[in-house]
Amino acid sequence: MKRKAIIIADPGIDTAFAVALALNDPTLEVVGLLPTAGNVTAEQATTNVHVLVDVIDPPRWPRLAAALPIRYDFDGLALHGPGGLGGVSFPCAMRHTLHPADKMLVELVREFPRQVTLINLGPLTTLAAALERDPTLPSVIQETIIVGGSWREPGNAGPVSEFHIALDPEAAHQVLQADLHPLLIPLDVTRKLILSPADLLEMPNPYSRTCQFLRQIVPYGIRASSNLYGIEGFHLKDVLGVVAAVRPDALTTEAMPIDVETRGQLTRGMTVIDARLHRDSRANARLATNVAVAEVRHYIQAILRTAV
Repeated sequence: MKRKAIIIADPGIDTAFAVALALNDPTLEVVGLLPTAGNVTAEQATTNVHVLVDVIDPPRWPRLAAALPIRYDFDGLALHGPGGLGGVSFPCAMRHTLHPADKMLVELVREFPRQVTLINLGPLTTLAAALERDPTLPSVIQETIIVGGSWREPGNAGPVSEFHIALDPEAAHQVLQADLHPLLIPLDVTRKLILSPADLLEMPNPYSRTCQFLRQIVPYGIRASSNLYGIEGFHLKDVLGVVAAVRPDALTTEAMPIDVETRGQLTRGMTVIDARLHRDSRANARLATNVAVAEVRHYIQAILRTAV
């Protein structure tokens, strides 16, 4: 039986790559693809999720929604390009009547109780809003996966803060305290998954819609990564959110007490992980501490080889 998943996404090149894999994975049924502001504005995120399903045209389309009208203090356009998809414009047929993403999340989880894996590939605002709508959600979500946070690695939004968490630290704090017991995949692990330009551009199924789409958007990310970070290649951070759902053995995890700093002048958005041997508080999450990169690379190639 296919695993049902809801993806919250702020596409974003690596987010689009992750969603493309999920829509093509025969073991996964994406029942909802919910946009959120983050790398791009809320309006652009709503457009981009429509672009993804229009361009890829998977056999079964997920339910879509409208991103919550949130404005954050910064975005990811320097890395992902104008519009978030490498500066490339795609034709898109927008649906006229869309429920808010938090409402759609509640409806879908209730439609498939204890069956849904929630994969959060953006800030946690939407999930926090859904918890306010329905505080009993933790009892009906099967698993929650969050790509975000940083432990021992420097931050990418501030000295100690990771982008997704830093955009809305209060929402991240709320989610971590909501008895969801999520899997958190921090920069310590996501930065290990970097693909070279050759890996990214030499697609195994170049005539598929998915591979043609990815080949259009990744060149911007490669150039931006070189200019911004001095690295050759591109980090596919959000891909690990999908991998955690379908290939959980590829990640090493440890139960830990985790919270987010919401007030510090220099540390706002910092992921606080209690790694003491004798912890005063119980573990409320699982922390990914390592990844089998070769296995993830094999997974990416296998999915793209048979992609639509």
